[in-house]
Amino acid sequence: MGRITARRRVTRYTIGERTARREDHLTVEEPLEIRVGGQALAVTMRTPGHDVELALGLLVSEGIVHDREDVVTARHCAGAPPGASDGGGEFNVLDVRLAAGVTVPDSARHALTMTSACGLCGKDSIEAVRSRSVHAVRDDGVLVDPAWLAGLPDRMRLAQSVFERTGGLHAAALVDVERDELLVVREDVGRHNAVDKVVGWAVREGRLPLRGTVLVLSGRAGFELAQKASMAGIPVVASVSAPSSLAVDLAEEVGLTLAGFVRGTSLVVYAGDRRVRPTSVTATQVSA
Repeated sequence: MGRITARRRVTRYTIGERTARREDHLTVEEPLEIRVGGQALAVTMRTPGHDVELALGLLVSEGIVHDREDVVTARHCAGAPPGASDGGGEFNVLDVRLAAGVTVPDSARHALTMTSACGLCGKDSIEAVRSRSVHAVRDDGVLVDPAWLAGLPDRMRLAQSVFERTGGLHAAALVDVERDELLVVREDVGRHNAVDKVVGWAVREGRLPLRGTVLVLSGRAGFELAQKASMAGIPVVASVSAPSSLAVDLAEEVGLTLAGFVRGTSLVVYAGDRRVRPTSVTATQVSA
């Protein structure tokens, strides 16, 4: 894996105490150009690591890739140092070769330029991202207990290795509801990148659509993250912070269960509360 943290000399000021000079760990942020068949599709700022998963997850969210068979190869371009593997920070161009018959729609042919804070900056309009996934969110009998759901962010936090050193990363995790199993956790300087890496992991493992799972987010649930969940067929999203109004609108439209402020012993369900069945806590309805 490539370099994901860097060391810098910093000055720490504590009021009423002596100033201290020390070395601190920072999260690495570098650009990644994602190409499809040699043609530039996107440039995103990311934390190096799991770059192939990041690219595949982005292609799922763009409606280009639907399962593992849609991808022939995904690798960093020539010029990478010998022995480098997926996620190397020394090279920042990755090319995906699609299977015969899998095409890039005209709406995605222009290169998308994204920052680590935004997964949709290259889109022409909100309507352009209301694409329909082949992995529709279904009512497939998934039920989650609020107490269990509220505990998922802490479980994800314990699995975050880089956050402990830097404190500057977002995280996304995928949890299997029936098995109560934390399937994968990914960290990145960009919240949308972390989700793309999780979905890309599912592509590589042949797990799409992600029925019976919960997507756990370390930050807020914006529209773009709800969109990515729906494109992967994920039925439940649990966010540590608040969702946006547009994320709630989308969740209601596609049948997604969206919970925010999932912390400690409480949470707020903004859409799809039919999948949340209290068994160990008291549900309280609040009227406007």
